[in-house]
Amino acid sequence: MLDWDNLEHACQNCSRCSLCATRTNVVFGVGARDADVMFVGEGPGEQEDLQGEPFVGPAGKLLDDMLSIIDLNRNNCYIANVVKCRPPHNRDPKDPEQDACIGYLRNQVSLIRPKIIVCLGRIAARRLIADDYRITQEHGTWLHRNGFWITAIYHPSALLRDVSKRPDTFMDLLSLRDKIREVGAKI
Repeated sequence: MLDWDNLEHACQNCSRCSLCATRTNVVFGVGARDADVMFVGEGPGEQEDLQGEPFVGPAGKLLDDMLSIIDLNRNNCYIANVVKCRPPHNRDPKDPEQDACIGYLRNQVSLIRPKIIVCLGRIAARRLIADDYRITQEHGTWLHRNGFWITAIYHPSALLRDVSKRPDTFMDLLSLRDKIREVGAKI
């Protein structure tokens, strides 16, 4: 396992997959490196690639609003992605790209040691929970695995495209708030 400095250096210089050829910036992660709550998305979009920070575009603004509902913000949680480089045209990251990057995310999880991991969307849920995860049926359900609680909620981009999913997400956020209290997570 690499320490934070060496892990970030390894990510910045990574050429394990073809995404390195088209990236502007590696999007490593943001937030408290000792957070009890960690959010994991699928990969950077255009604005994230340009700024080098996860969730800074319209979906990021919505994520910030969602976090504020349950007294979270970018300073008391950690936000990362399955892949650290933007897939072209914001397409879903391919399995070989995820395979090339997943070790970095696992290293981040090992360093942070969160009590709770929240997958943002289908791609992250399929990678971290189960490869047949169905976000429309299983969002908001909790599993205890490897010493932490894990769940998935709709990706903020999906909520921008389909506002009918917002009430379910609000209930999932309340469930997250309850889980934070239940496990005594610091926020």
